[in-house]
Amino acid sequence: MKITAGELNRSTLSRQLLLRRESLSALDAVRRIVALQAQQAGSPYVALWNRLTGFAPAELDAAFTGQKVVKASLLRITLHAVHADDYRVFREAMRPTLYASRLGYRFAAAGLTPADADELVPELLAFAERPRTTAEFDAWLEERLGVEKKAGAWWGLRAYAPLWHAPTGGPWSFGARPSYRAAGTGPLPLGREVNEDALRRLLTRYLEGFGPASVADMAQFAMVQRTPIRQALRALGDAVEELRGPDGTVLFDLPGAPRPAADTPAPPRLMAMWDSILLAYADRGRVIPPAYRREVIRVNGDVLPTLLVDGYVAGVWRPVEGGIEAMAFHELPAAAWDGLAAEARSLLALLADRDPRLYSRYDHWWAKLSGAQVRVLPG
Repeated sequence: MKITAGELNRSTLSRQLLLRRESLSALDAVRRIVALQAQQAGSPYVALWNRLTGFAPAELDAAFTGQKVVKASLLRITLHAVHADDYRVFREAMRPTLYASRLGYRFAAAGLTPADADELVPELLAFAERPRTTAEFDAWLEERLGVEKKAGAWWGLRAYAPLWHAPTGGPWSFGARPSYRAAGTGPLPLGREVNEDALRRLLTRYLEGFGPASVADMAQFAMVQRTPIRQALRALGDAVEELRGPDGTVLFDLPGAPRPAADTPAPPRLMAMWDSILLAYADRGRVIPPAYRREVIRVNGDVLPTLLVDGYVAGVWRPVEGGIEAMAFHELPAAAWDGLAAEARSLLALLADRDPRLYSRYDHWWAKLSGAQVRVLPG
């Protein structure tokens, strides 16, 4: 069975709750979406606002405080917010990646070995039974390892050790200075062995939220090597089915998963920075037109807040005095601008109670962009 580029786009939008807003709790929505990019503290809130009817940010506050949604270094070794029930599975599936990526480079340059990490982690987790600041970890590591080794040790251990970010308050639950605490999952194995069951479960969860997808897409999502992914897919057997993408690439999906028609209406949206829909694939063209990729994904890895029009990235946005400034990379029809203006009014109401200048630290990119149309959409 072959799937077109348009059907692939609409399948993604459907599973990411972007064809229409759903009446779900914040907790249930995080479960459905699978993983929310959380490098910028406000982005999970904007992501849920885009997907839910009557989104109440206090619900997400409570989910973070109650450790029902947790923020941690996970997929692609970046900060994600995930349902607490998914955390252990995702981490176990990524154990070889965490080992390889975090116990070399600066950790090794400090004169430390993986054996040192495995010896340090249990003590570190005991220390982190309550939330601890970076300064507290710094002092703790200096006492055990000395001044020369502490920075490299923390660089590796803050992702290799099972730590959650602890809410610190502020408009979006987490402030600029993070605190960490031991993951509330009970003991987790260390090392680099592949947990095959966890990897199969991660791939199933990924396809639920982002399928259909290729092996390369799955590897990109979690930064897991392709060989174990292929082995896991074979082990899943009839629990997955094969499709052919628009260019003939083999794609995998769950039988019976929603795949709407290419002409299914897709309403305009103002997407959060680093929204997962932009980054969860090796082939990001299913949502980002190739001509716009360099505008949206900057050279240092910043992924700007985007306009989604008819299911595809059409520009970028930022809050300014008087509203939302929207830059379209091509001419948009009047109906699209009307839809974006309605979204802007709703978003500005959310930001007014939290952080009216969300993402302002990234305004320096604006001067480097080139757009066909720029409008300020008022509240």
